[in-house]
Amino acid sequence: MLRRLARIPGNLFVLVMVLLAVLPFLYMVSTSVQSGATRLVLWPDWSAFDLSAYTRLFTTYGFGRALGISVVVVTLACAANLVVCSLAAYAFAKRPFRGSEVLYWVYVATMMVPTQVTLIPLYRLMRDLGLLNTTVALFLPAVNAFGVFLIRQFLDAVPDDIIEAARIDGAGDLRIFWQIVLPLIRPVVVTLTVFTFISTWNDFLWPLVVTSDSAMNTVTLAAAQLQGRFTTDYGLVMAGATVAFLIPFLMYVLLQRHFVQGIASSGLK
Repeated sequence: MLRRLARIPGNLFVLVMVLLAVLPFLYMVSTSVQSGATRLVLWPDWSAFDLSAYTRLFTTYGFGRALGISVVVVTLACAANLVVCSLAAYAFAKRPFRGSEVLYWVYVATMMVPTQVTLIPLYRLMRDLGLLNTTVALFLPAVNAFGVFLIRQFLDAVPDDIIEAARIDGAGDLRIFWQIVLPLIRPVVVTLTVFTFISTWNDFLWPLVVTSDSAMNTVTLAAAQLQGRFTTDYGLVMAGATVAFLIPFLMYVLLQRHFVQGIASSGLK
């Protein structure tokens, strides 16, 4: 009994923290279903309940096209990041070569460089390659050193004996990677997929810089343009925020078990 009573303050603290975390989402959803909302609403007025803001998103403001572009961009970003990072991590962890350790840490050190520092060089590179206003320019920067670092930490826990046994049986590196290594690192692959998906989906600055054609707007740019210059329809803005939030949220819910497993295992030997 005393042990249960001792847990009450901690449980109340956790409950308050959860409520504070959920509060912005309540404001977002409640305001999105209010007709002509001129302020944020915590509890909706059911007499003014209206879903016209969601209808106008797709009929007037072309939100559907922005969603489609964002889905394509994040899909390509996840695929490219997984292929490049998993193969590079496998090479660094299981196929070391002369100078590979130095090269790895130099590569990992690029994570300490702020994104804003590389913004102009990346823009000039995309311009010189003729990739401005293309999906390639939108997803290509998603491939970075973080994925290599994350997967290599997980690969360090994979026994070398398994790979050596497969090599003795005549399997090549690609077959070993595809049939043996990849199934073993599935949790960290899912983790990297979630990280890449959310960071690319929520990215605002890079799409703003690299695109000038409104037809190439991602969901973040389309949501930002819902705010008026002089007046703001908060119902419309919150409806856009709700739609933009739902897709990565549903993905995280579906992959939560693998995501947590990958995070917990990537640092274990």
